[in-house]
Amino acid sequence: MTTDDDTRPARRRVTLTGISSRAWEHPADRGALTALRELRGFDDVVKAFFGMWNERGFRLQYLAGSIRVDHRQYPRVYQRFTEAAAALDVAELPELYVTQSPVINGQAIGLDKPFIVVTTAAVEKLEDDELRALLGHEIGHVRSGHAVYKTIMMILTRWAANLSWLPVGAIALRGIIGAMLEWWRKAELSADRAGLLAGQDPAASTRLLMKLAGGGDLSQIDTAAFLEQAAEYESGGDLRDSIHKFGMTAWSTHPVPVARASELRKWVDSGEYARILGGDYPRRDSDGDASVTDDVKAAADSYRESFNSSQDPLVGLLRKLGDGANDLAGSAARGARDWASNAGRRRDQDPPA
Repeated sequence: MTTDDDTRPARRRVTLTGISSRAWEHPADRGALTALRELRGFDDVVKAFFGMWNERGFRLQYLAGSIRVDHRQYPRVYQRFTEAAAALDVAELPELYVTQSPVINGQAIGLDKPFIVVTTAAVEKLEDDELRALLGHEIGHVRSGHAVYKTIMMILTRWAANLSWLPVGAIALRGIIGAMLEWWRKAELSADRAGLLAGQDPAASTRLLMKLAGGGDLSQIDTAAFLEQAAEYESGGDLRDSIHKFGMTAWSTHPVPVARASELRKWVDSGEYARILGGDYPRRDSDGDASVTDDVKAAADSYRESFNSSQDPLVGLLRKLGDGANDLAGSAARGARDWASNAGRRRDQDPPA
């Protein structure tokens, strides 16, 4: 399949036949999803709760006030949509709507029949390859089933607001919401990978994130400089900056754009992206064999690796404190062992009373 982009030569994209969403899911995201999928009937319970939100009402809202995309309406967008879906081997396209907004954005909504919404800003400001990456991002959300679990977030957030007068209940719910927001941010990294696999153009995926950050005119911005921003954000400053970064992200659904660009670059550099394009990836027909234990272990390993490799000043301090605690514990253990050994030798040497 080839593109008809005006500004760049056409490229052939690989169809990732039978690819499972596990191929692009971040380990922390996949661990949570696998565990939730193992809970029989859990999705049905969530869908019952979603009746409070009325999924049909959501769809009617966009049907009434937005443009439903097909070969007659926004045909350029529809063509990019079919290309992204074909690359991810998605035969049945979700409904796609374009809604009026000056902000580049997209979202996947719904449980039984999820649909996708992108903004007019995305249509107007994104080139074909960037738009394809955005649409692939949202298809990734649909394929991973993120909408089901994000609904829990919506329900709990409303509960937290309603129970704000009850300190104990609000604190407990805020703790749960905080943990789910951390999962949500990892789910966004998963969808970024899906967008890259759909478009199969790392430069376009990076440009998309640059435009999300405010770079509408690509002639005025530079990819290398943007990635330098990412490196400075991750490692620059002191503990005060670390605290500010924590405050910026702790209650956010999305990682900041520079962090997303950095994470996607690391994924490409790891060789995982090329491996998948080469045909080495999990298939949907093996999803039933997924191991909760293995996926949870992979999630833990991912967090451990991130902690050990982070250049953030606060994380660096915590590592030093941890090393100091380990050294102290090790010294104490060695001291206790030496004392016991010496005491044993003295006891053997002393004559009996």
